[in-house]
Amino acid sequence: MDRQRLSSIAHSHHPIAAPVSGVNVNRLLRRAGRRPAARILDLGCGEATWALQALAHHPDGHADGVDLNPYALERAAEAAAVRGLADRLTLHERDARSYVPDGDYDLVLCVGSTHAFGGFGGTLELAGRHVDPDGILMVGEGFWPVPPTPAALAALGAKPDDHTDLAGLVDAAEQAGWTPVYGHVSDVAEWDDYEWSWTGSLTEWALDNPGHPDATDAFAAAREHRDQWLRGYRGVLGFVTLVLRRT
Repeated sequence: MDRQRLSSIAHSHHPIAAPVSGVNVNRLLRRAGRRPAARILDLGCGEATWALQALAHHPDGHADGVDLNPYALERAAEAAAVRGLADRLTLHERDARSYVPDGDYDLVLCVGSTHAFGGFGGTLELAGRHVDPDGILMVGEGFWPVPPTPAALAALGAKPDDHTDLAGLVDAAEQAGWTPVYGHVSDVAEWDDYEWSWTGSLTEWALDNPGHPDATDAFAAAREHRDQWLRGYRGVLGFVTLVLRRT
């Protein structure tokens, strides 16, 4: 099954596309928002849920959303139209690395999409270059709250040094010239809601479309992901969203 279509289906009941609740999305955006007419950039925006919600906090602002997934961008455009924000959101179907903006942004978001830049360090460098000197960079990234187990590493296809602990992540940000002014560590309930939504959305789609040529693959992908989560990285992989300013 096409991975972009699979991802779009999997996130259909959780368009935030990260283990963060709606309440905490708003809390983070309130801490990041300082200008009513802010320019906002969401790199790896998916369905642009973060960008659209940011526009609610910046009533005179404009947002650009960048993603490679055409299915997600189609949903983003539909959501913007429903919310009356189509004229304040511009969507770009392209690699986030190659996005060339027209000027700097007051708020740059990259939550759960740091892989697009090769990890946390690359995101600070490459996404950070789009941030106005007094602006905010908001990054959501994984970390090890406990030492990673062999089962977690196998499930994630990861190595121990793919992530640090939370203190190490903050140290890496400061070494790169950024300092946290706020942060949110996702709790177990947020993780569980995200994972149940991801696997459940795929499973429901497969059950509702038994004759579709992708139904078997979708069902298998949901089951594999659920096993990797429940038997592998649940409680081992953490997620933090950092609100960063230049030091």
